Amino acid sequence: MVARIIELAVYRAQRTLAHEETARRAAQAHEATRFHFWTGASGKRYVHSVYDLVECPPLPAANYVLVRRDSNGRPHALSIGRVTSSVPSLNLAELRHRGAELGANEVHVHLLAENAKVGKLIEFDLRTGQVDTAMSRFAGQAH
Repeated sequence: MVARIIELAVYRAQRTLAHEETARRAAQAHEATRFHFWTGASGKRYVHSVYDLVECPPLPAANYVLVRRDSNGRPHALSIGRVTSSVPSLNLAELRHRGAELGANEVHVHLLAENAKVGKLIEFDLRTGQVDTAMSRFAGQAH
């Protein structure tokens, strides 16, 4: 039988450093997923803030992508649209309701449209861009 003497202070310090490193890595992973770029048919990329569907705050009028993130971390767009109410809590209720219907677990929100007309154009660009992406994936599977 072999005995090993462990200094409690050294053990605690190493354990604290290991916990801090784990927390730092988790924070970096979370930071990397706070934003997502979706590409429209035009090739333009739109930055979206990423929220858990349940933790999403009330939102002003904005473009959105309801997303189901799979077990590998890949986001799948389920619905692309706009919320247009001047009441942020109504926009949030609409997103949560629609997201729950579709099985979404995230909402990606684009807040940079200057006005409603630009918001419609962004919505159209993103929708057609995702259809093009889905079609190219399907065509790739056919071979």
